[in-house]
Amino acid sequence: MAEFDSFSAETEDEPLDPRRVAAIRAAVEAGDAARLTGLVEPLHAADIADLLEQMAPADRRDFLRLYSGEMDGDILSEIDDSIREEVIGALPHDVLAEAVRDLETDDVVDILEDLEAPEQAIILSALTAADRAAVEQAMAYPEYSAGRLMQREVVVAPAHWTVGETIDHLRGAEWLPDQFYHVILVDPRMRPQGYVTLGRLLSSRREIALRDIVEDSFRTIEATEEEAEVAYIFNQYHLISCPVVDEGGRLVGVITIDDAMNVLDEEHEEDMLRLAGVGDESSLSDGVLATVRRRIPWLFINLVAANLAALVIAQFEGTISGLVVLAALMPIVASMGGNAGTQSLTVAVRALATRDLTGSNAWRVIRREAGVGLVNGCAFALVMGGVGWGIYGSGLLGGVLGAALVFNLFTAALAGTVVPLLLDRLGFDPALSSGTFVTTITDVVGFFAFLGLASMILI
Repeated sequence: MAEFDSFSAETEDEPLDPRRVAAIRAAVEAGDAARLTGLVEPLHAADIADLLEQMAPADRRDFLRLYSGEMDGDILSEIDDSIREEVIGALPHDVLAEAVRDLETDDVVDILEDLEAPEQAIILSALTAADRAAVEQAMAYPEYSAGRLMQREVVVAPAHWTVGETIDHLRGAEWLPDQFYHVILVDPRMRPQGYVTLGRLLSSRREIALRDIVEDSFRTIEATEEEAEVAYIFNQYHLISCPVVDEGGRLVGVITIDDAMNVLDEEHEEDMLRLAGVGDESSLSDGVLATVRRRIPWLFINLVAANLAALVIAQFEGTISGLVVLAALMPIVASMGGNAGTQSLTVAVRALATRDLTGSNAWRVIRREAGVGLVNGCAFALVMGGVGWGIYGSGLLGGVLGAALVFNLFTAALAGTVVPLLLDRLGFDPALSSGTFVTTITDVVGFFAFLGLASMILI
């Protein structure tokens, strides 16, 4: 026990220190529930969720069996979607019911979305009638909508109240949300009229009317609005929270910045995964078959694209046979074009996601990227021209290689910008398939330019 006390004191500032993780794994293997609880108890819910995600399935089941009595809703809400159903399925029903009872409605909805009907019924049965009705109403909204993202617990006040009346009301309330940032002003029909920050409320004199200290940032979001649009609005207008209204403009909930930023982070992560062709729901906790199912379609598409490039090369078989050094230099042209295309593609996809790239500035961005590709191509053409002359003893070979690089880097920069713009205009996700198109274009154009010029000039 002295060793454990020393360990805890030394690692207090680093909760997931490798030594703590190793000690937790050892406690799980030994079946020591008391030691496991002592090691895990100081951890934040997010750290416990990370720990569960890093474990193998068998170790995770043993962990939950030993620690299930200490599980709470905050841990469940932090766990990655890919293993949440597995974790919930391993918990006793009474433990699960107790864990979700104190969660806000948005967190309960987030958990329910990824569960099958039997598990959903267990969680819903643990809630009070009012909470259950609120969660069921939220679940009735479309998936990935503001209605699913919002929490129903809101703090409101009549628009005609004063600061003093509002403070007295809040102090006398039997229940308030654990965290809230605004008092929402409503009319008699529960339509939001504005909101007041808690800081402004507490710093104002009691006789001041609420409507005189409302925030300029006030706006509302319809419950059917897509959550990606919600995240954009929060990021664009620096919101802390925002009321959610139904079709009639009546207040039905509120979205807070933590939920909006989670969506923004998920959107960014999905774009990164899609650009890499590994699917938008990949996780380190996925099994072999699940990972293969997500990756193999994109590998097949890349294989088709590679065969197109190979067909181009096959048309110049005689050229390559006549000058074998061309085969050694072809990867340079393809690699440089691929990297240049990826640079422009990454910038364009990210700019489309943040709405910095729009129809009004598309041509300016296209011209800039094309200019960058042309300048880079000329710079590397000089380098490789020197390499061709100095190493291979042929100025013409260096010239052909340099010209091919100019043409391919220019094409790559152009394709890396135009392809995602075109896919976005057609209603497709530019992050999902742009990479394959751009790589195919740069390979085909690069090989055709290099081998075509070589056929005309060197053979």
